[in-house]
Amino acid sequence: MLAVASVAAQDATNVITIDNFTFTPPELTVAVGTTVKWVNHDDIPHSVVNKDKVFRSKAALDTDDSFSYTFASAGTFDYFCGLHPHMVGKVIVK
Repeated sequence: MLAVASVAAQDATNVITIDNFTFTPPELTVAVGTTVKWVNHDDIPHSVVNKDKVFRSKAALDTDDSFSYTFASAGTFDYFCGLHPHMVGKVIVK
């Protein structure tokens, strides 16, 4: 039971929330093999688009929709909202 609780706690640290037209945290550092989850808490749709086309969510994540991506290699992955390009974030994978 303790192992499950620690895995759940670890997963919560790899969540990026979308709220008030921002990605929070705006920069996240994770290890190779980590799955990052974006959750839209805004009342309007958003999307997650990597600038290098490595990953992309569906066109519109409605309120409480989520998108997950597992990072298989190291690097810096800049992303933005395809509907609101001024919204930007970064995942650093080591």
